[in-house]
Amino acid sequence: MPGDSGASRRAAMYGADDLSSMAIFSGNYINFGYWQDFTPGLISVDERTESQANLYRTVLRRLEIAPTDVALEVGCGIAVGTVLVLQEFNPSTIYGLDLSQDQLDRAARANFELIARQPDRLVLQRGSALKLPYAGETFDICYSVEAAQHFEELAIFASETHRVLKPGGRLAVATFFMTHPTATTELRELIETIHSGIDVVAAIGSFRDGLLAAGFVDVHVESIGAHVWHGFDAWIAQTEFKDSWGRNWLKAYHRGLIDYYVVTADKNEI
Repeated sequence: MPGDSGASRRAAMYGADDLSSMAIFSGNYINFGYWQDFTPGLISVDERTESQANLYRTVLRRLEIAPTDVALEVGCGIAVGTVLVLQEFNPSTIYGLDLSQDQLDRAARANFELIARQPDRLVLQRGSALKLPYAGETFDICYSVEAAQHFEELAIFASETHRVLKPGGRLAVATFFMTHPTATTELRELIETIHSGIDVVAAIGSFRDGLLAAGFVDVHVESIGAHVWHGFDAWIAQTEFKDSWGRNWLKAYHRGLIDYYVVTADKNEI
C-alpha cells in the first residue's frame, strides 16, 4: 500500500495476528536475533530463541544498570525481554510501554505470577513512543529493542526520551537503519514492510543528529550487523518463508543499504 503510513497493518500484526507467534520468531520474542559467533548449519528453536534473548543482553550490557535504577522499555511487546532485563540486570523497577493493548494483555497473562508477586517492580502501560506518559526526569535508563523502526518521528522520540530521563540517565536503541539517506528507493523494492510503510526506516546519521539536537551527549553508534543478518537469514531459510522477500534483508546488508545498530547516548548530568 504505497503512501499508507502502515499504522493499520502494524496494528493488525501486533494485535489479532500476533507477530510473535510466527515461525520467523520464537519464545514470544520479536527480533532478528544476535549470534556472537554464527556457524552455518541447522538452527534449533531453542537456539533461535536464545539469539533473541542475546540481542537484549547485547543492548543492556552497554547501559551498566545499577540496582537502584528505574528503567523504561519503549516497545516492550509481550514483555519477555522486559522480564529478562528485570531478572538478569536487576533494576529496582522496570516499566514496559507499548502501543498495542493486545500485546500488553498477552504480557499481563504471561507474567501474571511475577506481577502479582512484585507489582512494583514490573509495570506495564499503554502509550506512544512519541508522547511518553511519564513526568520529566523519571527514569535512569531508557531502552528500545527493535521497535524504533515503527516510530514515525524519531526526532520526537529522541526529545521525549531525553525529557523523561534523569540527569545522567542513559538511552540505548537497537534496530535496523539505512546506512545512507539515498537507500530508500532500493530498500522499498527489496523489503515489503518498508514498501508498505510498516517499517519507517531512517538513515542512521539522521537518528544520531536527532539525538544530539534533543540534547543528548556522548552519542555512540555501533554496527552489530555482522552478528545479526547471517543468522537471521539462515533461520528464515529453515521456515516456510524461505522463498519470500524476507531473504532480501541479507541482500540489502550486502549491498550496503541497511545495517543493524546499537545506539547509546547520555543525558548530561547538569
